Amino acid sequence: MKKLTKVLMIITLFLIVIAVVLVSVAIPKYQAYTLRLEEEKEQERIKNATIKVELIPDLNIAYGTNVKLSYFIQEINGKLIDDPRIFTNTIGKRTISFNYINDEDIEVSYSFDINIIDNTPPVIWLNNTYTVYTTYDGNLVEDITCADDFDDAPKCTIEGEYNTKQVGNYDLVYRAEDNFGNVTTKNFTLRVLNPPSGGGGGSSTPKELIDLQEIIKEHKNENTKIGMDVSRWQGDIDYDAVKAAGIEFVIIKVGGTTGVDSDEYYVDRKFKENIEGFNRVGIPVGVYIYTYARTKEQAERDARWIIEQIKDYDVQLPIVYDWENWSFFNEFHQSFYTLTKNAEAFFRVVEKAGYEGMLYGSKNYLANAWFPVKQKVWVAQYYNRVTYEGRYEYWQLTSSGRVPGIGGATDIDIMYIK
Repeated sequence: MKKLTKVLMIITLFLIVIAVVLVSVAIPKYQAYTLRLEEEKEQERIKNATIKVELIPDLNIAYGTNVKLSYFIQEINGKLIDDPRIFTNTIGKRTISFNYINDEDIEVSYSFDINIIDNTPPVIWLNNTYTVYTTYDGNLVEDITCADDFDDAPKCTIEGEYNTKQVGNYDLVYRAEDNFGNVTTKNFTLRVLNPPSGGGGGSSTPKELIDLQEIIKEHKNENTKIGMDVSRWQGDIDYDAVKAAGIEFVIIKVGGTTGVDSDEYYVDRKFKENIEGFNRVGIPVGVYIYTYARTKEQAERDARWIIEQIKDYDVQLPIVYDWENWSFFNEFHQSFYTLTKNAEAFFRVVEKAGYEGMLYGSKNYLANAWFPVKQKVWVAQYYNRVTYEGRYEYWQLTSSGRVPGIGGATDIDIMYIK
């Protein structure tokens, strides 16, 4: 009897163990099954979620417009998760994708396309009168600057009859149209004159120079440094005298190409002497290249060339992109956008090499031609103050500075350090 009881106990324990094992296996499977059913149910719920988004009727938006996602949405069955800024710095179609929580408390996705357009008319740099002599043999349409922010080749024409070989006044209209259909017109009078007779015999008045100490007295403070930019035109320089006079930085011309589309470079004949001299006396230097680049490839080549020229010297300040070919801008067949992109290609190369880039330009061209750049800006405005409303870190305030140690006129600059 005792043996039977013992056997029954063993069998009972065995059955209990088997039951526990079966339950331990069955419960997770059941839980997994239940979870899968819930997930499938949720996926089906999301799949069938109601999406109702009503957009504004006109999805064309001007380049550079500062808008957020909500600008384009008139109605939505729920609420946005966030309202990001929409970048409009590329012309053409752009797809906008976003998620939102609908009124069923489901996160859903939606996409739509916007079209970023150019609605800025071309620029015509022309006064009310334009004068030529009967000896003129140029192309009037090409000689008057006609440019656009995005169109590399706007259609530029002159309406009206004129004869540059016949003395007289001709009332004309200069017309420019870009490929977005934006139009600018300018009424002007073409004055055709006989060339002046005689040999001249006039005399020019020497330029009055501004003493460096006057500039220091007016502009030097805890937030500024006083400097200058130099090239071969300053001739021989007494670097110790310049430092003693109070010059705190110098931007030196390195050189450039010999002309438009030229592959031949020249080094400013005073560059080596200047950079070695200012390095010796401990005045921080930056450098600049006078560039004719009209493609990204040319700008990148310019950057590599200038880096090669300065690699053995101490250059603490920016490498400057100096493009000033406005008198024959039409011949370049490039927009202001292309012009700026070329400069940015130059900056990428110099920054990759460990240098800082800077854009140089006059107040007029910085305000009306160049697109904003992230690099520092050096504005040239020969005035008692800067009226340029954009951001700048350097100011070239005169080309008529008198600096001890330099024989002639010198460009004087202000660096803003805060």
